[in-house]
Amino acid sequence: MVHVYNCHPFASQQIVPTEQEPGLVCCGGGALFVVSAGGCKIEAFQLGEEGCPLICRFATMGTVQSILHSEIGDYLVTIEEKNNAPYLRAYTNWRYQAAEKTRVGVRLLGHFLRGSSMRGAPKEQMEIIEIPLFERPLCVACCGVTGDLLVGCPKSLVLFSLKRQALNDKLSILDFERCLIIHLPGLSPQQVAICAGYIALQTELEVLVVKLERLPGAAFTQKSADKKPQDHSLVPQDMITGAEHDNETEGRREGLAGHRDHDDFFIFPKHQELLGDRAKDCGVKISLEWTGMESEARGNLIITYILYRRFAPDFFQDCSVEETHLHSLQFHPVFTSNQEVCVEGGRGVEPTCLFCFFSLPKTGYLYSVRGGVQMVSAYQYPEKAQQAVLTDLFLHIITKNALQCFSVRCAAVAARAEDPYIDTTMKACPPITMELCALRIQLFIGLKALCHYRHHIVLLTTADVETREDTERTARRVMNRKSPFTKPQNPSEMGHGWNLYVVNTVPPLQLYNEMVEYSKTYEETNPLSHSRLHLLSEAHLLLRATLLDPRVGNPVERPQTTGQNLAQALGYNTTRTTDRQELQQAFQESCAQLGDCFSRRRPTRCWISSVWPSRPSFPML
Repeated sequence: MVHVYNCHPFASQQIVPTEQEPGLVCCGGGALFVVSAGGCKIEAFQLGEEGCPLICRFATMGTVQSILHSEIGDYLVTIEEKNNAPYLRAYTNWRYQAAEKTRVGVRLLGHFLRGSSMRGAPKEQMEIIEIPLFERPLCVACCGVTGDLLVGCPKSLVLFSLKRQALNDKLSILDFERCLIIHLPGLSPQQVAICAGYIALQTELEVLVVKLERLPGAAFTQKSADKKPQDHSLVPQDMITGAEHDNETEGRREGLAGHRDHDDFFIFPKHQELLGDRAKDCGVKISLEWTGMESEARGNLIITYILYRRFAPDFFQDCSVEETHLHSLQFHPVFTSNQEVCVEGGRGVEPTCLFCFFSLPKTGYLYSVRGGVQMVSAYQYPEKAQQAVLTDLFLHIITKNALQCFSVRCAAVAARAEDPYIDTTMKACPPITMELCALRIQLFIGLKALCHYRHHIVLLTTADVETREDTERTARRVMNRKSPFTKPQNPSEMGHGWNLYVVNTVPPLQLYNEMVEYSKTYEETNPLSHSRLHLLSEAHLLLRATLLDPRVGNPVERPQTTGQNLAQALGYNTTRTTDRQELQQAFQESCAQLGDCFSRRRPTRCWISSVWPSRPSFPML
């Protein structure tokens, strides 16, 4: 059950002044990147300023099919096509184009200029890194903790580690190293995600989440001693022969994609959910091929299966079977402490909690995958969702004509991970299983794409509109009753309209106050109503999620390297939007309100068994 409340999570909105029709959009580093419909030009706009002024624009080397920004390293990665051939490229130092420095360097992965040209002053220029692949790139993902790059190919995943190479005392540049190939027989990913060693891949109806783990030194030594000589080769033995690999591929194609019998019946696989250790029985046999330079690390890297879920097309949904496929795969880390990032190797600290979200057209699923896997929430959409994005505070989805906002339970999970004794008689927190809520819906026309950066939501709308001549022609037809039929319009005569919006979300403290005021409407009719208690609990989780965020009240600058503290490495700016003391005071008032509400009513099954006292103690956040 989803509660609907008429609160306002969205504030002002503005239109991005793009000259040409946008084709692709993405956010990151305080900027909005817009790829023109032609696909050969990228424009960067400033999100945090009024009017979204242009930062810079630059041309690409091919038609952009996919674009993604990485907070760590502040680079863009694109999948481009030129002369019917796909290319994977990374654009670094793109901010230099804003200073009208048109010099651009193009180099291959792992190749630098170390000669006399680098002995003088450092060259400030944008660089395009060509990343060669053996297979066609289908999708890409960037790790929000380490900046590593994951590329999905038809039969494998390729992992590139982000490195900073020092050319001299004054100049260092970003580069990548291909360190690992994950072979996936019979599985072709459509979307991938990576965060802190966790890897997720998604096909039309399957989701697989695994974790890359390193064995201890003793275990590695024993394992290496027990191996046969041929096992030390980079390519697994079954890939050399090819026979076993082909059999497994054909078997998965028949078992997971369905098959036709002699009577032309098409059999779909049934629903399946495998969590934890059971996920290794999903039938996907993964093999690793180490390609990094550190030879001593080849044998101690293992794969741990975390989650596997397979869906069957639902014929009773409002969409056809061809439209029933997964979308919006995403990892969402939650950090609850401002720790230091390890400089060596660019490896960052692991998040307190890690969530995996993916969605069908009418249902979204949120899982917690760190410290034990469990399904946190299942979202039932009122309409077919085209895209969804998970944030610290809400889940935002777009339908054909609406932007919707749902509550999330990430804060409830993170609070229990940080304090295992939170569900006691002295302190408590709303449970993870509490019913969800939906806030006010914002209407648009022809929504096509959605992306998010902190408190900014970017929407791309495209709608066919009639020209002035079409409107007058329609009016004449209405007046002319003798017309027996309507002449079809020529597509070339139709107009085309598009807009790119930036919608700002309401500050958490302001939205909390609105929720408290809204709860008073239920208090007037029934002070002990479940709706009032639920809304107050949603407001409490909103404040708790804000206080758990290490960015709040800690002004830091956006980093230029990967060796700074965690808040800097995640791209936080110097703006202090809300005083932490005000949030803490509101949080204490929320605890008092909920304590008073619980003291007036008996515990129900929809809540946790522990009763909150009228003046509960407040956990240190």
